[in-house]
Amino acid sequence: MGVGGKFWDLLKPYARHEGFDFLRNKRVAVDLSFWLVQHETAIKDRARSPHLRLTFFRTINLFSKFGAFPVFVVDGSPSPLKSEARIARFFRSSGIDSSSLPVAGDGASVERNSTFTKYIQECVELLELLGMPVVKAKGEAEALCAQLDAEGHVDACITSDSDAFLFGAKCVIKTFQSNSKEPFQCYYMSDIEAGLGLKRKHLIAISLLVGNDYYLNGVQGIGLDTALRIAQTFSEDEILNRLREIGNGDTSLLQGEIRSVDDSVPSPDESSLKRKFSHCSFCGHPGSKRTHFKSSCEYCSSTMGEGCMKKSEGFKCSCSSCDMDRKEKEQKKQDNWQLKVLSKIALEPNFPNDAIIEMYLCNSHGYFTENDGPCISWESPKTEMVVDFLAYHQLWEPSYIRRRMLPMLSTIFLREMAKDPLKSLLYGQYEFDSIDRLKIRYGHQFYVVKWKKSAPSLGCVSCTVPPEESNVQQDDVVEVDESINPFDESDVPRIDINNGCCFLLTDENMDLVHAAFPEEVDRFLQEKELKELKRRKTEKPETAGSRGVQLNITEFYRSAKVYETEPGEILTKKTEPGEILSSQRAETSKEKRKPSSSNLPKSVRRRLLFD
Repeated sequence: MGVGGKFWDLLKPYARHEGFDFLRNKRVAVDLSFWLVQHETAIKDRARSPHLRLTFFRTINLFSKFGAFPVFVVDGSPSPLKSEARIARFFRSSGIDSSSLPVAGDGASVERNSTFTKYIQECVELLELLGMPVVKAKGEAEALCAQLDAEGHVDACITSDSDAFLFGAKCVIKTFQSNSKEPFQCYYMSDIEAGLGLKRKHLIAISLLVGNDYYLNGVQGIGLDTALRIAQTFSEDEILNRLREIGNGDTSLLQGEIRSVDDSVPSPDESSLKRKFSHCSFCGHPGSKRTHFKSSCEYCSSTMGEGCMKKSEGFKCSCSSCDMDRKEKEQKKQDNWQLKVLSKIALEPNFPNDAIIEMYLCNSHGYFTENDGPCISWESPKTEMVVDFLAYHQLWEPSYIRRRMLPMLSTIFLREMAKDPLKSLLYGQYEFDSIDRLKIRYGHQFYVVKWKKSAPSLGCVSCTVPPEESNVQQDDVVEVDESINPFDESDVPRIDINNGCCFLLTDENMDLVHAAFPEEVDRFLQEKELKELKRRKTEKPETAGSRGVQLNITEFYRSAKVYETEPGEILTKKTEPGEILSSQRAETSKEKRKPSSSNLPKSVRRRLLFD
């Protein structure tokens, strides 16, 4: 979808990979159709209503884990241009010639797939119950996403449709990379301008040449590289006008730039400069070989006076005659290439389509005025209505739905506590207890917060404790490596029962917890520092073995030999690795090792040492 000719590959060198906190406290416009089309295989999966499952989990993760404020944008009625392109795409994929088929007339449009439209409506209903703002576009959703981004209503837009740049988007998030420290692949229009020298109208010109969602084929015989060269030839202000002139067959303004060298008549002075001089076959410079054998030419730097030096492989003469000849050939090649390209564009009927250009340059894709702006606000989720909705469509247990929603509810609770620290309860039944530990996931740190159940109430989260989650001793810092896509599955709060009290453990952003409960964070950090100091004091001092120093064989193996210290006194001692023997014992061991000589076989030396 979007600009054809592998347009994303052209922009890929300018992609940025952003980390977990890239969208924190930022507004982001989401093309809802992109989420569902991107996972079209999931819709065909055996799971019940996978589009609702995908929307539910992704929204919770985008809001809670990544801290973003999403604004969902849905498609409106398709334009006649899009309807014609959709009909042509369908018949082309079916192998049917669509040239003789009727097209959508002026003002007429072809409605979208009824099944897909039903999926979108159900997702919109779920998003509204979750308190997320949903904005409807007049036509394409990516066009309204780009307008919201360009006017500053959002900080970025999430879509894989490259048309967003043509509609004026400044920052486009194309993909999410699961299990990565940098999950967001972003493209900035400023980077594209700096790297390729292309602005918005340049990109529109490229899309007209190679094809787009409204003009599928583009100009026959022109690929992305050719379109890029044409776009870079002109400035942003003149590129579209030049395409109109070429499309109308008027190339009079370009005759001075685009002409064949064969058709030009050189002046007498130029003819004298273009005359090809004879060159030496030995050194390759102007002159004869006989003359250069007698004395070196002006181009060769021979200090011994032995004549010219033999030319190397692939040698190119740098004299004025050869240099001018190369420039003429290159100019001729360039001019002939431009003439071929212009002839292809001129043969294309109705090129360029002014309706497509006008649609891309339009800055009114939503049902709001420039002065009023869109109505965007985030509300608290209607939890019980969400439970009823998903229980009906997904056949999930109410306790399972509430438990999955808890990360979203805890994020809202912490944000409210940071603004107005009142004594309130999470979900009406859980209060902040303490910070359990520090957790590292995908290279990013979280606080694991313990929520204590204050009192039983109706519709509470089920406290059925799995055996692997109850009464498990946890470290202060835990690293987690998971293979689940963080956008497709939300984190499940862990349940812990200790001394008859029920606790829920959730992963929370460190800055958010600190803003809501600064005293608790300071207490946790102090306790952690005290534990670290106590651990260092109780650690054993490092030995030679612990420092990684290789021990000799007598220190590595324990020995239980009998040593004689005084006449009539025998000392039997079992030495430990690294223990230093007395000087007398060391002398005895040296005497015992005297028979061991390098001349003896290794097996004999081993027996003398250990037997």
